[in-house]
Amino acid sequence: MPIEVYYNQRFTFYNARCTLPDVLRIVATQRENQETTMPGHTPPDDSALRVAVIIGSARGGRTGLPVTEWFTNHVGHRTDIELDVVDIADLDLPVSMPGWDGLPAPAPGTRAALADVSPRLAAAEAFVVVTPEYNHSFPASLKNLIDWHYTQWQAKPIGFVSYGGLGGGLRAVEQLRQVFAELHAMTVRDTVSLHGPWSGLGDDGGPLDAAVCESAAKNMVDQLLWWGRALRTARAEHPYGK
Repeated sequence: MPIEVYYNQRFTFYNARCTLPDVLRIVATQRENQETTMPGHTPPDDSALRVAVIIGSARGGRTGLPVTEWFTNHVGHRTDIELDVVDIADLDLPVSMPGWDGLPAPAPGTRAALADVSPRLAAAEAFVVVTPEYNHSFPASLKNLIDWHYTQWQAKPIGFVSYGGLGGGLRAVEQLRQVFAELHAMTVRDTVSLHGPWSGLGDDGGPLDAAVCESAAKNMVDQLLWWGRALRTARAEHPYGK
């Protein structure tokens, strides 16, 4: 039923006889125009999210490499993310670290390794950690990479692809959540968990139950994208810790 609508000076429309759906569309459009023209308004950044995929195991014969290849091949077609694979096995980072005063200074080889990986972690807007479960926990090599850095993790989302025995690496993931919380990072709820590499994965490292795992990967990346964009906007408007 048409209704008489009178607009006050806040609106740019003239008096008209409109149906209720017309009124709702007009009001929604006016509010959107007001929001996008408000002083200090920052339009959303919908550009592709830069995601660093970290292979957390450096052990010989590791399953992490084919698992990572399966994951990146599955999600790599997405246009809303850009992937950068960081392989811990390629990094020469010692377990001995400088103190808070920077001493002793890292050896030249360590400085070279940091010069390669640290800017990549800093440039990443989100992370996916591919981790096995070793002795009810995650690899020491992964903890070493984490501990060599600090601000690079802050105010960024982190997702997990885990693999292991019957638990699918979930105990490693739950411990990593505590570690990253201390580093001011945000871990997303959903994970990709691959159970029993000896029976649940094919020779190529891909899951035999592909449909379930691919659905889990999509859900995890969707959550990572939401948090990644939200935190990217927040860091741009209010730099974290400043």
